[in-house]
Amino acid sequence: MKIKKIKTKSIIVKSNLPDGNFVINPYVGCTHGCKYCYARFMKRFTSHTEPWGSFVDVKINAPDLIPKNTNKYRGKSITISSVTDPYQPIEGKYKLTRKIIERLIPLQPHLNLITKSDLVVRDIDLFKQFKNCIVALSFSITDEKLRKQIEPLSSPAEQKINALKELHKAKIPTALFISPIFSQITDWEKIINQTKSFVDEYWFENLNLYPSIKSEIFRFLRKNRPELVEKYKKIYSKNSNYWDIEENKIKEFCKKNKVSYKIYFHHKRKDT
Repeated sequence: MKIKKIKTKSIIVKSNLPDGNFVINPYVGCTHGCKYCYARFMKRFTSHTEPWGSFVDVKINAPDLIPKNTNKYRGKSITISSVTDPYQPIEGKYKLTRKIIERLIPLQPHLNLITKSDLVVRDIDLFKQFKNCIVALSFSITDEKLRKQIEPLSSPAEQKINALKELHKAKIPTALFISPIFSQITDWEKIINQTKSFVDEYWFENLNLYPSIKSEIFRFLRKNRPELVEKYKKIYSKNSNYWDIEENKIKEFCKKNKVSYKIYFHHKRKDT
């Protein structure tokens, strides 16, 4: 793993996320090594030639770039993070995310946290100091054997569930980001039924077969669920309406069970 300290020119940038105003990414790269990670496109903007998941740049001066005494971000949403995980393992050493959140408290934005790590509970004391804050834990595979292969260094689903319980107990609003949904592998109904007593909102995203990850996903399927290979080829063919049907199922289930939800599905057809 190649870890490098860097200095960045800016840290709060305008967001391209559908529900966000601004975004902060404390790191470049991520050690979780998720095989489906869309953020590997970030390599284009760096000098890294190493495989995605094998390097991280630490924006060591990031906390110092958070402005003081400004109303610019008050009531605006700031999401941490969009193309890295703010609580990946090295956060335990550098505490960069924690320092950034501390600097944001006086600015009182609407803080959105998204992570695959139970390390997030370390900062409950800081989350309590925001008038508007929601913390989302992301997972979609509960089978630990499969999880280790598809997202090697993220926290197990059980640990993420426990983190959601701790956040809920501390009265921090919580979200469970069921992402990415793997057809025939992700049992989103079961996940909701097991967690709805301590999760305030559910977000859903389907697996998007970007060209950069397609070979990795099919390699994973051939090794672990070979019976699904042909099914996935059909799902991601031009004329498939599979994800439209699945989206409607989610909506119906959530409405019937009075579950708050947001859907961030990708519907662009792709030839496999």
